[in-house]
Amino acid sequence: MRFLSRLNPGPGIADFWTEFRRPNPYRWPALGISMLITFTLLYLFTQERVVLPPERPVVTYITSFAPDRTEAEIVAANIANQRRQDEITRLAAERQERIRDMYRTLGEMSGMDVERIEREAAAERAAEQAAAANAPAAQARNAAGAVSAPDSAQ
Repeated sequence: MRFLSRLNPGPGIADFWTEFRRPNPYRWPALGISMLITFTLLYLFTQERVVLPPERPVVTYITSFAPDRTEAEIVAANIANQRRQDEITRLAAERQERIRDMYRTLGEMSGMDVERIEREAAAERAAEQAAAANAPAAQARNAAGAVSAPDSAQ
């Protein structure tokens, strides 16, 4: 019982009422702001938010090939696709050649030695192609050397 006697709110309420009744121009705004903060915090803490796991997606499979295709149909489709790719490659090469012609014209009008620049570019392309062609052979030699190196050490 002694514990409850210490929790008596009466003296606190009386003290509050005494201070609140005193003439003070800020008492109503202070009371309003205090109540606003209190009720805002209570509102925020009493809101329950439930986050559900996302719904499982509905998967629609798109089949681009008939499952009962014959070998001849597959070969015919591959040939048609290869022709289409060859046409795309040819058009890209033509486009690149037109771009080179425009740069040649610009270079000639600017006073550059276009033939020397083309020779240097052709030499660089040839070197890159040779390096690309030699790369698999060099890798094979390195792999063979790595395999035979422990044998020669014995």
